[in-house]
Amino acid sequence: MARDDEYFEQVGSGPSLVRPYALTSGRTRPAVELALEALIQAQPDTANQNAELGDVDTTIVALCAQSPSVAEIAVRVGVPIGVARVLVADLVESGQLRILATLTEDASDSERRELIERVLGGLRKI
Repeated sequence: MARDDEYFEQVGSGPSLVRPYALTSGRTRPAVELALEALIQAQPDTANQNAELGDVDTTIVALCAQSPSVAEIAVRVGVPIGVARVLVADLVESGQLRILATLTEDASDSERRELIERVLGGLRKI
């Protein structure tokens, strides 16, 4: 049981009273394709629209001011990665967030190296 206590200390909160599937209305697939390493950024003109969002969505939009990856969002919000992907995809569709460019099949070695360095930097911050 000590591992659970350590997890909640890292996340910064106790166990959630809301089941993850309730946050996504039971959906398990994101509406848009999201890679785990995809960087997400809040749209600059969405400050007025945040009042309409729920607590988790508001937290995600606030985090995206720093352009975290989808995986970082999941960790910081304290939800499973699949739930984070669905929630982020919903916010992308509603115009709150945008997906920054990710690597494609023809990406250069330097682009791939830069991505690995960003991922390692993010992991060190966690």
